[in-house]
Amino acid sequence: MRITIQDDFDLRKIADSGQCFRVREWDDDTFRFITGRDVLYLRQTGPDALEADCPDGAWERVWARYFDLGRDYAQVRAAIPPSDAWMRHAAEQGAGIRILRQDAWETLVTFILSQRKRIPAIKSCVERLSARFGERVETACETLYAFPSVDALAAAGEPELDGCGLGYRMPFVRAAAEAVASGALDLAALERLPDEALAERLKALYGVGDKVASCVALFAYGRTAAAPVDTWIRRLIDIEYRGENPFPAYGGAAGILQQYAFYRQLHGA
Repeated sequence: MRITIQDDFDLRKIADSGQCFRVREWDDDTFRFITGRDVLYLRQTGPDALEADCPDGAWERVWARYFDLGRDYAQVRAAIPPSDAWMRHAAEQGAGIRILRQDAWETLVTFILSQRKRIPAIKSCVERLSARFGERVETACETLYAFPSVDALAAAGEPELDGCGLGYRMPFVRAAAEAVASGALDLAALERLPDEALAERLKALYGVGDKVASCVALFAYGRTAAAPVDTWIRRLIDIEYRGENPFPAYGGAAGILQQYAFYRQLHGA
């Protein structure tokens, strides 16, 4: 299926932006995405053109929302004032990144796992969890596994989980699974909360602090005013902005600009 996107969209930058840990690149520049049991193979064939391989209706049902196609990212970049030269450069370098609207349960667990882990290690851990506890998914290209359900992780024993490389994060994952499985935390209901209340509810979970809560708010609930501060962003704030966080001034675009900034910090410029 041919797709035309007349806005910022760069598959490689999206895959390298650090917001999703299950994207896989194939030899022919095709990128595979999976959310739930939905799988997409996507290849960029031109500046605005892509080839998509997914079941009928899935692009409109799943992937248009997943890639946040209702938002004009070029307009977001254009609104950065000339006075913020560092951010303008970051936005130019990161043009093509989009905020992925991911499954709330998967996002919660994967960003709990992201604490003090490098991206390759996070990816490896997530794949091990999926292979051990997730449901098998068959496509014409491969066999893979969906991210484990709440019930599957809630029922998992510590020895099995420990074999997936969770380390000290294992009790945090278990606490999240138990909270969601018991109904103590209703992930769907969080959608209705304002930004601050959403973050506070997430931080009530064992092992979830400001950074993880902000990541979940941004990447699962589309709260683009949330701008997570990790080691890379803290370094940026301290060095380039003399300790003053620049992101709150950008309001509802703060999280998008954070992704541009994170990409520039991660990949250099």
